Amino acid sequence: MTRSKALFFYILFSTVVFGTAPNLVVILVDDMGWNDVGFSGNEELRTPNLDLLAGSGIIFEQAYAAAPNCAPTRACLMTGQYPPRHGIYTVVDDRHKPGQSHHKILAIDSVAELSGETVTLAELMKDAGYSTCMVGMWNLGRGRRGPRVPTSQGFDRYVQPKDLNFEKDAYFNDKGEYLTDRMTDEAIDFVENHSASFFLYVAYHAVHSPFDPKPALLKCYGSRKDAAYAATIEALDQNIGRLVKALPENTYLFFTSDNGGNHRYTAPLKGGKGTLYEGGIRVPAFMVGPGIQAMQKANQPISTIDIAPTLLDLAKIEKPSSLDGLSLKPLWNNETLDRESLYWHFPCYIGRGNPSSAMRKGDLKIIEFFETEEIELYDLSKDPGEGKNLAKKKPDLTQSLYAELRQWQAATHAPRPEQLNPNYDPKAVRIKGRDQRGKGKKK
Repeated sequence: MTRSKALFFYILFSTVVFGTAPNLVVILVDDMGWNDVGFSGNEELRTPNLDLLAGSGIIFEQAYAAAPNCAPTRACLMTGQYPPRHGIYTVVDDRHKPGQSHHKILAIDSVAELSGETVTLAELMKDAGYSTCMVGMWNLGRGRRGPRVPTSQGFDRYVQPKDLNFEKDAYFNDKGEYLTDRMTDEAIDFVENHSASFFLYVAYHAVHSPFDPKPALLKCYGSRKDAAYAATIEALDQNIGRLVKALPENTYLFFTSDNGGNHRYTAPLKGGKGTLYEGGIRVPAFMVGPGIQAMQKANQPISTIDIAPTLLDLAKIEKPSSLDGLSLKPLWNNETLDRESLYWHFPCYIGRGNPSSAMRKGDLKIIEFFETEEIELYDLSKDPGEGKNLAKKKPDLTQSLYAELRQWQAATHAPRPEQLNPNYDPKAVRIKGRDQRGKGKKK
C-alpha cells in the first residue's frame, strides 16, 4: 500500500466537525478469519478497499472475537461483556443441544436471546440522542416484535435479509439481487437520510458458507479451489468501499469478524470456527476516524468486548460499570491498555468444537478442555500456530495460570460442564448439515 493512497482514506475520516457528536459505524463480517484480508498479509485474496481503509487508521494485529461462533460474539459486542454475564454461549441448535449421543459430557444450556433487561450499546447511543440503525444479522432474538428484537434493544431502524426478500442463508433473492449489495444499499440509504449523529451497525451475512458468488466475480478466479470463497470476499470488499464513500467526514468506523474462519482457510493458525485455538478466535480488525493517525499497528490483544466501551468513550457517553471491555483509545495514542488477561468460555459443543475455556496472559495462552480434563499451554510469541503444548514441560506455570482462569470463572459465575452424558455412545457421530440451525429450545 502506498502512503498516498492511505492518506486519501485518512483525510476522509480525519476532519472533525466541531460541536457535532461523531458518527459511529461498526462493520461485523461473518466467519472471516484473521488472514482472509490483504492487510493481514494475505496476497491471494483481493481486498483493496479494506487494505486502504485499514492503512488509514490503526490495525489491531492481535484482535480476538469474544467467542468462537456468532451469537455469543454479537452479544458481547452489544453488551461489552463476557458470555458468562449475558448467558449466550452458542447458537441454539438442535444438532448441538446438551445430551446428544456423540457428546461425552453434558454441555451447558445457552440462552437463545439477549435479555430484554440487558442495556445494549444501541440503547445507550439512542438515549444520548443518536439515530440508530442496524442492517443484517442480529441472531440475538427472533421475530419482528417483542422485547428481544433490535427495535426493542435500541435500534430505530432494523433491516434483516428477510425484509429484502432473501431466504435463510441465501445470497440471491428471486429478483436476482445479491445480498451483500442490498445490505449495503440499505446502510447507505440510512446514512444519506440522516443529518444528525448516527450509530450504524452493519452485520453482513458474508462470508458465511454455503457460498453463492456473483458469476462474473467467480469467473475471475478460474479453477482455484477457493474460487467461491475468494469471490464472496471480493464482493464484500467492493461493498465496504461503496459504504465508506457515503460516510460523512466526522465518522469513526470499526471493522472486525464475529469469529475465526473456516478450518480450511485458517493456516498457519490452528483450528477454526467453533474452537478456542487461534484459528477459531483470531480475527481481522481495524479502526479509522478523527484523531487516529494512519499507518498505525497495535500488538496488544483486544477483544469484541472492547468495541462498546470504545464507541461510548468517543461519543462521551458514560460507560456502565457492568462492562468487561476497555476503551481502545490509548492504543492509538501509543499507550497500553490496563489489562493483563483476556478470557473465553465456551461450555458447548458445535462443529469441531468441544466445551472449553481459555485465558491469554501476555504471550501465554492456556486452554481447559472439559471433556478430557486436559490443560494445554502455548507461548504465542514463539508458537502462534499452537503446535507445542508446554503444559507438561512447565507444570508450575501451567497450574498458576490455570488457577487464574478458575478464579475468573468463579468471579463471573461461568458454568462448568463436568457431568458425564448418560446418553453417550462412542460409536455415534455428530450431526452435520444446517437444516436444524436455530431451532433449539429457548429459555
